[in-house]
Amino acid sequence: MTRPLRLALSGASGRMGHALLSLLGDDARFELVHAVVAPGSIHDGQPVSPAAAGSLRYAHDWTLAPPIDVIVDFSSPAALALALDHCLAHGTALVSGTTGMDATLEARLADAGQRIAILRAANFSLGVAVLARLLREAAAALPDWDLEIVEAHHGRKQDAPSGTALALGQAAAAARDTTLEAAAVYGREGRTGERIEGSIGFAVVRGGDIVGEHTAMLIGQGERVELAHRATDRSIFARGALHAAHWLAGRAPGQWQLDDVIATLR
Repeated sequence: MTRPLRLALSGASGRMGHALLSLLGDDARFELVHAVVAPGSIHDGQPVSPAAAGSLRYAHDWTLAPPIDVIVDFSSPAALALALDHCLAHGTALVSGTTGMDATLEARLADAGQRIAILRAANFSLGVAVLARLLREAAAALPDWDLEIVEAHHGRKQDAPSGTALALGQAAAAARDTTLEAAAVYGREGRTGERIEGSIGFAVVRGGDIVGEHTAMLIGQGERVELAHRATDRSIFARGALHAAHWLAGRAPGQWQLDDVIATLR
């Protein structure tokens, strides 16, 4: 019988950390062996539950970590840097959804792919990964059609457009042999003039408890194609991250993508 994968969490007391812990309790593919929280956290030293059997307690660093097959990180750039240090020192695979890195950490992560398997994503929904693939194909097949991306989230979200919307825009721009920096239009107000040919427009909705909705509209003359994804349960992101972790553990070093994961689901 194949043993469960030894998994560690970085950012274990955060929103995603709690979601991951609730799923790990019933997931026989994994054994949770280490759970890291921020130094000074009220959770530091407390028992981890319900995902861990035995006496596992939250830790504030990686000093006493046992052997690990894969680390799942939803933390902060500073905490991600420490998790990366541990991965590089021990050859451990890394799945991360942390955002907001500076150029130095981005460069470290890019270089680390030469030594360990890394998978990073702004959104771990497998449905969003499929949406991005479909949008790439549609944007390339309809290169002259106008493209608009509309996203909606809860009223507490701090950034706009969402990281997922930007990732979709980047996928579409690459399919059309351009960059998002060159094509994006983030706001329209007043007398804006005619739409710029080849631009990718973004519109943002904020309100209530919307988990996350993304719609890409390809608009031609007399017809329109809409590709959409609507999240109704935050646990989809945790499920996607665990699916990615199970897929990534034991892979060769490299910068892997969720697109690589969904390519093997058939």
